[in-house]
Amino acid sequence: MRHDYPIEQHIPRIAVFLSGLSGGGAQRRSLLLARGFVERGCAVDVVVVRGEGPFRAAVPAGARLFVLKSYAAHLPVIRNFKGLWVMSSLFALARYLAVECPHVLLSTSIPANLAALWGRALSQTRIPIVITANLNLTKATAKWGAFIAKLLHWLISRAYNSAQAVIAISRGVAEDLMTVTGISEQRIFQIYNPLDLELVARLSRETVDHPWLSTDAPPVVLAVGKLKLQKDYPTLVRAFARVQANRKMHLVILGEGEERARIERLTRELGIENDVYMPGFVENPFAWMARASVFVLASAWEGFSNVLLEALACGCTVVSTDCPSGPREILADGKFGYLVPVGNDATLADAILAALSAPSQREHSIARAIEFSFDVAIERYLAVLRGVCALREEN
Repeated sequence: MRHDYPIEQHIPRIAVFLSGLSGGGAQRRSLLLARGFVERGCAVDVVVVRGEGPFRAAVPAGARLFVLKSYAAHLPVIRNFKGLWVMSSLFALARYLAVECPHVLLSTSIPANLAALWGRALSQTRIPIVITANLNLTKATAKWGAFIAKLLHWLISRAYNSAQAVIAISRGVAEDLMTVTGISEQRIFQIYNPLDLELVARLSRETVDHPWLSTDAPPVVLAVGKLKLQKDYPTLVRAFARVQANRKMHLVILGEGEERARIERLTRELGIENDVYMPGFVENPFAWMARASVFVLASAWEGFSNVLLEALACGCTVVSTDCPSGPREILADGKFGYLVPVGNDATLADAILAALSAPSQREHSIARAIEFSFDVAIERYLAVLRGVCALREEN
């Protein structure tokens, strides 16, 4: 596939398909990509299953927002399960493809990828589909047990092999994807997530009215992300309890999700609930990142970890599990932050204490974040999208 396809020769209508506009790293990344495409003269449709959510305001000016009319997605038995309500949009997505005929569709997560590929089959069109691989499939499916994981791998392999190209957001994700699906290396493009440094810098300067951020308050340990099993907040909470035994500090967790009750129960059991603040989804986490003493990512697995890179961009000292995949690549094998084993609260606590005692590396962290340029990522995405469009025209 050619990567040097000149932009002036072909500016496609790009459909960016995502589950919805609720808070989340994949949604934030997708809308950032859509903005980059618009800024480079592309016609862009942002296609979503659900149109409500805090990121609706982030749909870029100049892009058309299409909310798929999927009545099944709002049924009580379906609406609480993301995979089900995204997959329920198959027929609505097929109608969109048949009527609107975008030149190419870019999808953003496993449910959206499957819906895009099967929706195209239903639409009986030849619209190229470029899917995004966000997670280490082996780790993400292991929680379902060996039989279900094997079944999911087979299902995903069958579907993904019909995509014209796959964009993997880290080297680790790309390598795992080739192992699980058998997709050839020539059809997988590794592109790191784009980072809008100007936006992060501007939002990081906004004020946060909270007493824990006053100059004479104890240090703040910060985590950001959905409250779900993947993020392994229990290990973080146990590590924080260990740290509290040595030094007074506060823990702030920004995010919402199905694990909230479990996390809150654990803080009570450990007797630290008065030092843990969980306000839910926060539209501007960067202001917190710029003022926290340490940012911690305790995930059991990742695809890339946008928030880790965003914390670096805010100048925050970071501690991360060495989970597959992304953190080791972002932190350059530990050069730009602390890497610890997955699920080990004692080692995580030691790293947090070390980070609190170490001199500030603010400029060092920001310099690393600058290497993940928004402009470079956008141009690489466009090269892949233009390439699959060119191949379709040639065929």
